[in-house]
Amino acid sequence: MPLEKFKKFKDRFLEVERLIADPAIIADASQYQKLAKEYSDLKPLVNLYNDLESCLTQTQELKKMLQEKHDSDFEELAKEELKQLKDKENVLIQNLAFLTNPQNQEPDKDIIIEIRAGTGGEEASLFAADLFRMYSKYADKKGWKVDVMSSSASDTKGFKEVIFGISGKGASKYLKWESGTHRVQRVPTTEASGRIHTSAATVAVLCEPEEIELEIKPTDVRIDVFRSSGPGGQSVNTTDSAVRLTHIPTGLVVVCQDERSQLKNKAKAFRVLRARLMDKMKQDAIDKASQDRKAQIGTGDRSEKIRTYNFPDRRVTDHRIGFTTHQLMNVIEGELDEITEALLKAEYEASLK
Repeated sequence: MPLEKFKKFKDRFLEVERLIADPAIIADASQYQKLAKEYSDLKPLVNLYNDLESCLTQTQELKKMLQEKHDSDFEELAKEELKQLKDKENVLIQNLAFLTNPQNQEPDKDIIIEIRAGTGGEEASLFAADLFRMYSKYADKKGWKVDVMSSSASDTKGFKEVIFGISGKGASKYLKWESGTHRVQRVPTTEASGRIHTSAATVAVLCEPEEIELEIKPTDVRIDVFRSSGPGGQSVNTTDSAVRLTHIPTGLVVVCQDERSQLKNKAKAFRVLRARLMDKMKQDAIDKASQDRKAQIGTGDRSEKIRTYNFPDRRVTDHRIGFTTHQLMNVIEGELDEITEALLKAEYEASLK
């Protein structure tokens, strides 16, 4: 019976529902928050379970009616409806199997995104700024928080590099595929002849590990402080607020200087360092893995060209799944759902193969 396999999730959902209404649980903020998240995670699964339960009930009732009523027209309609119910049942079971498969469960994590201007000079730095604005607007639409950690501006008000955190439910799920090379084709504002240029920026999406997941030994990190050198408030060049961390075993270097407070810059720098170390571990694993074990949608390689933004044709193409939309301006304004939903669908279909 298909329902039996998934019933335990509904039982747990109802149990959690009772617990979060308990005054003792409500008084314990930490416990309540943990259970509220579990409730939220279980709800879509239970909704599918309820749909499956209803589908099976309708099937049983229709079969019973077929046994009792012998009418050729009714029989033909009933058999067609039974076929539709069976198709729906198969889809629901497939979706439930995917959601409950431990291999498909990924923790909902905050992320750090690093955008760097690539080939294309100043135009590439302007494109990097466009990408930062695109992700910031998308985060705002999703109700996520954006926290700029470090930035290096170009002479044309673009970004040579910008590093920022995004926190909120679903951030890692919807933005995990953005790592790679993003290419833009358009006429730069500095181009008098109207000739189309191709520029690029690289994006790295790093999941923020918890401190318990990745411990950094104090003896492995050299901490240097110095005066901020970029645009800022009155503290620029007056206090040693900028922080540089060097992870001695790997040689990774992180610099944060956007905050006026040395402590805040240090805290942000350690967040970036922790995320980069975790990402390095994952990248090393990808490099060692065989081709068939690499990600289904992309290899995760930073050099992989994943998307092209073509302004003359108002076209955005994701090369990994062959998806194209002609809503380029909407995408640049943070309307990324069409692309992320296509990637989610591709991931799901790949998992079934």
